Order: sequence, then C-alpha cells, then structure tokens
Amino acid sequence: MEKRGILLVVSGFSGAGKGTLMKELLRRYENYALSVSATTRKPREGEEEGREYFFKTREEFERMIADGELIEHACYVGNYYGTPKAYVEQKLCEGQDVILEIEIQGARKVKEQFPDTVLLFVSPPGADELKRRLTKRGTESPEVIANRLNRAVQEAEGIEDYDYFVINDDLDACVEYVHRIVQCEHSRTSRCGEQIENIRRELTAFSK
Repeated sequence: MEKRGILLVVSGFSGAGKGTLMKELLRRYENYALSVSATTRKPREGEEEGREYFFKTREEFERMIADGELIEHACYVGNYYGTPKAYVEQKLCEGQDVILEIEIQGARKVKEQFPDTVLLFVSPPGADELKRRLTKRGTESPEVIANRLNRAVQEAEGIEDYDYFVINDDLDACVEYVHRIVQCEHSRTSRCGEQIENIRRELTAFSK
C-alpha cells in the first residue's frame, strides 16, 4: 500500500519569500505538489490562471464556499483566498507531499480538519528586511505596503501555533532545511504504523 503524503502548510509575512521558497522546493524535488489556491484578487503581471491561483469573482468564490468545495477560506487585505479540497485529497492519496501556501487563519482551520498537518511559518531575518522586500516588489502602493506591515504585527502573535519557525535568509539553505523537516516528519512513529506492524509480525515469527 502506498504511503500517504504529508500535508504541509506554509505561512508567513507577505514579503517573506514563501512563494520563491516553495517554487524552488518543487523544482529540486519530485515528491511535492503545490496546491493552487483560489482567490478574488486580480492577477499580477506574469501570473497565469491555474498556476499561481484560480482567479475567481466574488460571486464565484462565495458559491464555492456554499457548495463545500474549500478546505478553508479567509479574507485577507480585502480579498478572499481558499484551498480547493478535491486536489489536495487526490495528491495525498497518491503519496505526494502537498504544500498549501496560506495565511494564519486558514492554517488553523486546516489543522482542525487534518490534525497531522505540518505547519511552517516563514520569516525574513528582521522587520527592516521585510519592509525592504515589500518595497522592492514595485507592485503595490505605499498604502498597501503599510497595510501588509500592520497585518504582520497581528500575524506575529500567532507564530507559536506553528510546528516550525523558518528564517528565509539564504534561499538554498532554507530550501534544504524545509526538505529535511518533511523527510523527518515521514519518520514519525504516528505515520509509520504499517511498517511498525510488519516488523512486529516478522519478529514474532522468529520466536515461534
């Protein structure tokens, strides 16, 4: 029987480099699948439907909520974000490790539904670096940047809800660190019940 994949939720401050980190993780290793979220925000330049997000109107998104098609959803800086359920379940059953890149409210909801979810919070080395990264994007107004920094103050209060706190300073080192975390999680006794029982049965045969 194929081993079930791990559900990995990655959150962090806007500008912490979560997206870049996850893309590099998927590029280097084959066993990850990135769950594509649905959102009502407008696409940024270079983003494509079904790759970065499923872009929905507010009416379409609220219909998905009503039909129970989302694992979680939340409103962030005036837009809806949510995780489609069917894709996640399919990939986990196939043995792939599924990455959800979502914010704190959503992470808590996922953990309620899937208690063995691994929660990672990604942060830059400090607040000055966070502001620098947000400004360097060049895609948002000073007002939006200020809103994101204000939001970060609130998000910082929930970091202890996560299993791991990851500093994204050096990208290569951060990617390898996250991959090691996931590999270690696969070795938890709670995830290895079938293998443990097989060894017990084999050992019992020796004692007969």
